[in-house]
Amino acid sequence: MLLCLSANHRTASFPVLEKLAAREDGELESALRDAPGVDGAIVLATCNRFEIYLDIDTAQPVTPELMPTIASALDVSVETLRANMSVIHDTQVPEYLFAVSSGLESVVVGEGEISGQVRRALEESRAAGMSTSQLERLFQSASTTSRGIKSGTKLQSAGRSLVRLSLELAASQIADWSTAQVVLVGTGSYAAASLKALQDRGVTRVGVYSPSGRAHKFAERDGVFVIERENLPEHLSNADLVVTCSTADTVVIDYDLVLGARLAPGCAESTLFIDLGMPRNVDPAVGRLNGVSVLDLETIRIHAPLEELGAADEARCIVSRAASEFVEQQAETSVAEGIAALRSHITDIARAETERVANKDDAGVAEAALRRLANTLLHSPSVRAKELARAGRGDEYLDAIELLFGITVERSARENEAEPRVDSLPALPGEHDHASTRPSDASAEDNVPGCPAHTP
Repeated sequence: MLLCLSANHRTASFPVLEKLAAREDGELESALRDAPGVDGAIVLATCNRFEIYLDIDTAQPVTPELMPTIASALDVSVETLRANMSVIHDTQVPEYLFAVSSGLESVVVGEGEISGQVRRALEESRAAGMSTSQLERLFQSASTTSRGIKSGTKLQSAGRSLVRLSLELAASQIADWSTAQVVLVGTGSYAAASLKALQDRGVTRVGVYSPSGRAHKFAERDGVFVIERENLPEHLSNADLVVTCSTADTVVIDYDLVLGARLAPGCAESTLFIDLGMPRNVDPAVGRLNGVSVLDLETIRIHAPLEELGAADEARCIVSRAASEFVEQQAETSVAEGIAALRSHITDIARAETERVANKDDAGVAEAALRRLANTLLHSPSVRAKELARAGRGDEYLDAIELLFGITVERSARENEAEPRVDSLPALPGEHDHASTRPSDASAEDNVPGCPAHTP
């Protein structure tokens, strides 16, 4: 069974998101690996969300210790998790993740960076040995859906992102982008996106500083100059704009560093710091210095524009259909072994009959006829089995082949449990109601209410 624990910009305060982002590397993954009932986990951590996607073994109840285990690994209280996290259950998880991956749940609706972050979360889970086949299918389907929305709607056509929104907010303080001196802190994918957004505005004078010492490779690849640690105060003193997007766990730009830069002779009249780091890269106290302004994620999210309703509605329809198809395909796996067992049973009968008449069938006519008959007999039951599975009635098919043919298929906990046994998992206030807008028994081929008819 799938489960998602989500702290995001809608459910959690900024300080809590910052605290979760500052967790010790590998500690949460190690705790989840040893947690009873947890088969696999993927952690998605971005500047505005912290989410744990779990593959739960429904053969045993989730232990009451799961939430305290997670809280301990994140160095927060269980009460903090209760107040800031929401729970998305089982068949609601695909639609939620597909919406997240497509930018529909972002601060800036339609932003493109999130799809890459979802993809990297899966890669990191694989590397840690925490992914499962079900989580793999879930996240790969999310990436496929995101690509479909990018190519099939106008949702991401404007290149919207937190980076570009922050530069729009900064435009009133930058008189001439072409002459602005910019310091870029960080060398990851977000730094690359920030550099591209700056260059699109005409910025040409960019120096990059890396707390981890990776600036040289980034600068060589992207055509900017390197700022060494000992030269950082000088460049901060002359900078009109400083954009920080480092993944460092502690503050990179502290109060004393900026104070020294502001006191240097010939410093810039004013400097704007755009802090896109999570946790913060810039000490908030920096904003109290004369001539200094700080624009952080908490402020940026307040100014996030409303979604373009037409493009967003179209994208949500695509997400809804894709999630419906994913859930129904997952349901089909519950009868896959039964279909294979019935095919093997009928094929064995046909093969035995072929061997019995082999000495009288030199031309192979009987063998070909028996093979066609077996395939014909199997076709309708196989199709019907998948239809029943999609309707939540796969157990009826398995019961039927056991009754009629004596074929017994070992059933997983997913089929044996009428309801997943997660009653021992503490309920969290503000639980998301991410139930699909489609009826629960609607086929993926049916129209989703409120959506235009689907045209393949």
